[in-house]
Amino acid sequence: MLLVVDPQIDFITGTLPVPDAEKQMDELAQYIAGQDGTYVLKVITTDWHPYDHHSFVSQGGEWPIHCVRNTIGAAIYPALIEPLYTTKGAVKVLRKGVFRDREEYSIFHNLSSAECLKGIIDMAGIGQIDICGIAGDICVLNTLKDGIEIFGKEIFNVLLPYCPSLDGGVALQTFVDNLTRDSRHG
Repeated sequence: MLLVVDPQIDFITGTLPVPDAEKQMDELAQYIAGQDGTYVLKVITTDWHPYDHHSFVSQGGEWPIHCVRNTIGAAIYPALIEPLYTTKGAVKVLRKGVFRDREEYSIFHNLSSAECLKGIIDMAGIGQIDICGIAGDICVLNTLKDGIEIFGKEIFNVLLPYCPSLDGGVALQTFVDNLTRDSRHG
């Protein structure tokens, strides 16, 4: 299974752009096209905020307004659409960040989406989850940590070249390195 976290316009060229996101998402589109038939399922997570989400600066939060539901900024990055839907394997879009007063950096923080994703993984007998997306140091990392708690670390493979991060990739790389180190010494 391929799990792509928040490949949305606002994180690429919109109100909260992550460095190198456009380049890395274009490369991810090429990767997906080249993997035709590899993934039985491609899951896309998206922030789907109400206009008055508490994380927005205008509401006293730390982020600019981004990924407001039903806006262009909340849409999946156009370069990914064709490879996602024209390659073999189903596509499922799951929402998070849907409540005004709650942050959901991880897809597993949204109970409805988490239950759906767990059910899909169990029913399809998924043995490997390739994870990538935006931002590597925030939503990808939080989703990965929560996913490991639920499914174990062996099932996850982080596609680091497709994880643009606000911190230049340091937090996600460190976490992955520690996982690898723990596997060798445990």
